[in-house]
Amino acid sequence: MSYKVKEAYLTIQGEGYQTGRVAVFCRFSGCNLWSGLEKDRETAICDFCDTDFVGINGPGGGVFVDAKSLTIHLLSLWKSTKKPFVIFTGGEPLLQIDDTLIKELKRNKIEIAIETNGTIPRPRGIDWVCVSPKLGAEIVLTSGEECKVVYPQKDLDLNQFLEMDFKYFSLQPMDGDNLDRNIAETLEYCRNNPKWNLSLQIHKFINIP
Repeated sequence: MSYKVKEAYLTIQGEGYQTGRVAVFCRFSGCNLWSGLEKDRETAICDFCDTDFVGINGPGGGVFVDAKSLTIHLLSLWKSTKKPFVIFTGGEPLLQIDDTLIKELKRNKIEIAIETNGTIPRPRGIDWVCVSPKLGAEIVLTSGEECKVVYPQKDLDLNQFLEMDFKYFSLQPMDGDNLDRNIAETLEYCRNNPKWNLSLQIHKFINIP
């Protein structure tokens, strides 16, 4: 199997429970909730996505013919002697991540994290699963390390996620024209519902990828 990658680069995790951790980000092309094209945004299940996941033309992107070639590429981006940490995102990473890739990553002692919309079952061997549910999409991945919800989403019942098997629950203000208002609403909700941790996209505040 080949793998289509929009971009891959060394950065700092900017959101969620692991904010501040050095990681290689590998953003796969493609998503099952939106084509990524602006003409389709209005009718998409996830119409507030702030990420470009179309094509393979980003830094470090390309088509990798097999799991070994992608793994070698990701290892080349890691600068430390410590155990490599790679976060697979998208788009939707579980459209492409398979047992073959996981086996090759583990053979090279890579710690694997994913950020997924939770609509596709996960293969075994992933170390950190962060699910970001979207209103209107059926969630089949109901367990993992972190549930990170973009807030607010109209008519989305947050209590349903607290019944799922996650260790951490994060609430992240929706980006866009109403960001300041969304931050204020998210802060207020977290104050009144301390099971939820506040997640801010600090990479945007400090202007890093």
